[in-house]
Amino acid sequence: MDHYNTLGVAKNSTPDEIKKAYRRMAAIHHPDKGGDTAEFQKIQQAYETLSDPQKKQEYDNPNQGFPGAGFPGGGFSFHHNGGVDINDIIGQMFGGGAFGRQNPFQQQFQQTYKTTIWVSLEQVYSGGEQMLQMQGPNGVQVVKIDIPKGVENGSQLRYDNLIPNGILMVEFRVHVHQKYERQGAHLQCTQRISVLDLIIGTTFSFTTLSGKTFEVDVKPGTQPDSTLRIAGQGLPTQNGYGDQLILIKPYIPDKIDKRITDSILQHKTS
Repeated sequence: MDHYNTLGVAKNSTPDEIKKAYRRMAAIHHPDKGGDTAEFQKIQQAYETLSDPQKKQEYDNPNQGFPGAGFPGGGFSFHHNGGVDINDIIGQMFGGGAFGRQNPFQQQFQQTYKTTIWVSLEQVYSGGEQMLQMQGPNGVQVVKIDIPKGVENGSQLRYDNLIPNGILMVEFRVHVHQKYERQGAHLQCTQRISVLDLIIGTTFSFTTLSGKTFEVDVKPGTQPDSTLRIAGQGLPTQNGYGDQLILIKPYIPDKIDKRITDSILQHKTS
């Protein structure tokens, strides 16, 4: 699969161009909007690879690395210590071998499993759990991943005791939201308001990511591209919550009452 072709970008595209292309393609093919699920997953996979500098470099130069052995179920890959089972070597040294008794030193050499989990911005806000199916040392098993509140895009967390004699490293990737854009712990979105309402002032209802609805006041004479703030309605942090930022985008109404235009003309000539 050609990730560049999937997103419709060139190989030398900037990170911002790749992000914009992903948003455009995701909006077209999102299953909630009648899009094809398989195509949407291809778009997500392409963005996951091309938006990460290290993964993009490995994708652009596939012969420079050593591919890991893939495992079905949840996109896991298994990274082994040097390609030789060091547990077998130690077992032979102590006369155990593959069928002998377990050497107490084997616990020092844990296998590492890595996977990437895509989460929504809503999951970043509320946290939660996600079940994954993977191929472990004892066959196929289901593991439960705790999603921490406020998890950062691209962050990696270590989970112990989920896999026998193994460590699970999870990289979290956050889907681009159709309405809210993340800025650290703050959330930003745009709100279209008539230029007339900016002049005389108005109020509008706004629903935050948490589902709460607020009545937001726009003071008379508010300038275009001003930012309004709803405190404590952003993403969770260790010390509380960020804010919801609302960027005002003005528009001119298609129809304007003649009394308003007459009043503006009168004010202009006076």
